[in-house]
Amino acid sequence: MKLPMQIFIALGLAIKRNIHIFLGIILGIIFGVFMHSYMPKLMVNQPAVGSIIYNTLDLIGQVFLRLIQMVVIPLVFSAIIIGISSIGDNKQLGKFGGKMVLYYAIITIAAVVLGAFLSVGLKPGEGVQSYISAESQIEIQKSFNQITDIDSADKSNLNIVNIISDNPIKSFAKGNTDEIIASIIPDNPVKSLAQGNMIAIILFVLIYSIAFARVGEINRPVVAFFESLFAATMKVIDWIMYFAAPGIFALVATSVSQFGISMFGALSKYFLAIFIGFAAQLFIIYPLMLKIFSKVPILTFYSAIAEAMMVAFGTASSSATLPLTIACCEKRGISHKVCSFVLPLGATLNMDASALFQVVSVIFLTQAYDLHLSIFQIILIMVLAIIASSTSAGIPSAGLITIVLILDGLGLSTSQLIQGFAFLFAVERIIDMFRTMNNVTSDAVVAALIADNENEINYDLLSNPESSEVI
Repeated sequence: MKLPMQIFIALGLAIKRNIHIFLGIILGIIFGVFMHSYMPKLMVNQPAVGSIIYNTLDLIGQVFLRLIQMVVIPLVFSAIIIGISSIGDNKQLGKFGGKMVLYYAIITIAAVVLGAFLSVGLKPGEGVQSYISAESQIEIQKSFNQITDIDSADKSNLNIVNIISDNPIKSFAKGNTDEIIASIIPDNPVKSLAQGNMIAIILFVLIYSIAFARVGEINRPVVAFFESLFAATMKVIDWIMYFAAPGIFALVATSVSQFGISMFGALSKYFLAIFIGFAAQLFIIYPLMLKIFSKVPILTFYSAIAEAMMVAFGTASSSATLPLTIACCEKRGISHKVCSFVLPLGATLNMDASALFQVVSVIFLTQAYDLHLSIFQIILIMVLAIIASSTSAGIPSAGLITIVLILDGLGLSTSQLIQGFAFLFAVERIIDMFRTMNNVTSDAVVAALIADNENEINYDLLSNPESSEVI
């Protein structure tokens, strides 16, 4: 039996155990389509009823999202501190960290290369050129050519010297790099906590976690406190998951209800490029990583994490799904030592599906405005996508927001491309669902790889479906 069919069967078996979440997703899509068709009439004839229906669904979805996001910061704090302090010596810490960076790098580089090939090959932006005003196209083309110092007649002579000395890299270096570094280093950890700056929070926690590991047994009172906090957080997660089905139903329904039909034809190649890329990640890249670097059975592993994948799809938030991702991995045999170290970092820093999406979306925008990119500019987009995706928060639509960093590196701005951005925002939610599902799957795959490499995985639990029934 071929691998994609095995994975579909694995997901099917997991859906049987988690039918409530699966039904929430399916019914949310169906009801969202119904709302999109009939809500305008209802708002005209009975606006009070229409508003009540939409606002109620929106409230249910937001309550679920806020409940599960509520536990993210205590979970990150406790999980990282317990994980690093339990690793103990610096050699072991370096081994875990080094492998994590290596695996994340391989997956992310594969993602941006795949995104570039798909967007260049399928040319998704050409289908929407007729929707962009001619005036906007001419204005952007002039601006782009001035920024890159490329005259239309000289584009064929473009070489690497032009690109290296061009304004895009200078613009990126001068415009955003200092802000990114400043935001990563928390001058006030309490302020970072209040603002939900997850990268700054994680850096702060990492520094103190390593310090706790270095001071030895004197750290036991603090570590014991965070062990209790972690246990309590996991119990709260169990309670929240009783609300998963209605919460995901509401989130999906309200999102689908906002989509228009007329744009989907023009965006068909954009959808195709994105979803071919996501499918290749899910059914080829991740399984190959497991096959090459570990002995983790692909069919069994996908079945084990399917619930986290479905919740990631419904919430479109890797941070909100983090508690369930940890629960799925731990209760199917991956050690707490690995999960608490790898998964919180991955939920914030590893956004390979977002990187693929950003490469395709930026090239889509340049094609929509008939901007001709050189090979070196495409490479620049790929590099900036790796940086931009790693700075994305694990919240809905963060990957779309940080596209600004890539455009700025090319010398463009969202205000210039506002007509093209309208297309991205119109279909963002459904793409964000699939994007988040792949990001979460990638985190779990890397955790499984490291656990297998370090003998931190219990294969008896992994092969036992009953071990996850309490999730």
